[in-house]
Amino acid sequence: MPYKAISDIGEFGLINRLSKLVEPTLAETPELLKGIGDDCAVFRLSDQTLQVATTDLLAEQVHFDLLTTPLGHLGSKCISVNVSDICAMNALPDYALVSLAVPPSFSVDMIEEIYTGMSRAASGYGLAIAGGDTSASRSGLVITVSMTGRTTPDRLCMRSGARPGDLLCVTGTLGGAAAGLKVLVREKNIMIEHLASNEPYSRSLMANLEEYTEAIRHQLLPEARLDTVRFFHEAGITPTAMIDVSDGVSSDLQHLCNCSGTGASIHENRVPINPQAREIADELQEDVIIWALSGGEDYELLFTLPKEQADRIGDRRDISVIGEVTKKEQGILLTDIYGMTVSLADLGGYDHFRR
Repeated sequence: MPYKAISDIGEFGLINRLSKLVEPTLAETPELLKGIGDDCAVFRLSDQTLQVATTDLLAEQVHFDLLTTPLGHLGSKCISVNVSDICAMNALPDYALVSLAVPPSFSVDMIEEIYTGMSRAASGYGLAIAGGDTSASRSGLVITVSMTGRTTPDRLCMRSGARPGDLLCVTGTLGGAAAGLKVLVREKNIMIEHLASNEPYSRSLMANLEEYTEAIRHQLLPEARLDTVRFFHEAGITPTAMIDVSDGVSSDLQHLCNCSGTGASIHENRVPINPQAREIADELQEDVIIWALSGGEDYELLFTLPKEQADRIGDRRDISVIGEVTKKEQGILLTDIYGMTVSLADLGGYDHFRR
């Protein structure tokens, strides 16, 4: 019997298969409240305190390209994407551990630049980088960050609590990171074409990109929504379910609905589009709603909320109600600006292993 290719089942199919292999260990650790299948694992430290833990790996030429990514920005992003997972549990970050696999082409100054970006981001989020590991790499740079955070049992939020009738909300705007990536890739390709033709390339890669600053910032320097979590705690809001938008709303909403056993309905005209993403999409003649729903890396929070708590959001302009949770059999649907309804699954999202 031929071996099954990972690309045949995709990233999340692989995760599901691996989860079954480690299930027996869960019974041996009763203090572990949630294992694989959410933004973080959840451990009970005491009756009043829960610890959440996450880890993310960023690999060169998979998650980032050093031709388009300044090292300080990369360090900051490594911290932010982990804080975003902590935020998705309605928790606050505590500590991080950082591991690096470094290729021989890197200098000490380059590694220090990465760590300077990490340190600045960590300070901004109020967490400490407490240790880690280093190794040589025979290929590209690899960075792994593991992080812990804390919350209370009454504030803990997972992907599995959404109920039909809940409002579906998202923070910030969407599509900015995808737009920024499009611009950076275009500029890189222009540079490569000039080098291949032996024509002089008269500007640096980042030059003359001032008009795209906001979108590029969303791609290179995303900010985890710790401000929203603190607002939730102050306002007494506990979402019924939450996930961070890393792979794209279309993909991440499917994860949330699958865990909650529900469907969902969202309306295109309610989706908050990043203004500069709209301008760049027009320039490149692409559909901005595809970027907003499938582009990923926006690191906003997608959450559900009982309707009776809607008034607690108040007049916050950085939270948008984009739809509502429905019964599972109704599916996960998008109603476009013309009133047509399509399956959100058709838009897809980022998957590391799918062809």
